[in-house]
Amino acid sequence: MDDNLATGQCLCGAVKFSISGAFESFFLCHCSRCRKDSGSAHSANLFSSTAKITWVSGEGNIKTFQIPGSRHVKSFCTECGSALPVSQASAGILVVPAGSLDSQIDIRPKAHICFSSRANWDNELASIAKIDGLPG
Repeated sequence: MDDNLATGQCLCGAVKFSISGAFESFFLCHCSRCRKDSGSAHSANLFSSTAKITWVSGEGNIKTFQIPGSRHVKSFCTECGSALPVSQASAGILVVPAGSLDSQIDIRPKAHICFSSRANWDNELASIAKIDGLPG
């Protein structure tokens, strides 16, 4: 993403946002905290030290949770639970869950991080069947 505007929203549409500026990195994190946050094999987060977020609607529907004594922070919609961007002022960084964006982005993940912490079932997933729709 260049300085173009990216947009996103939660699943129910209550919270909408726009982001201006560039993402510097994109990581897939396999730590146990990120697995719990995402409910999946890993989180997929974009990071920027310069991008700015504008909450278009639903800012009152945002709840932020931080694990005490850690830098691990998650924001989400109080209506549908969808992950939302977090501006971590103390670290000077904006963290954006990639799946919360509606816009296309031109940055690809740079690395799987905390890979040694991955779930025991998270091996060779590229080799399993691929179905374009729902199974059944």
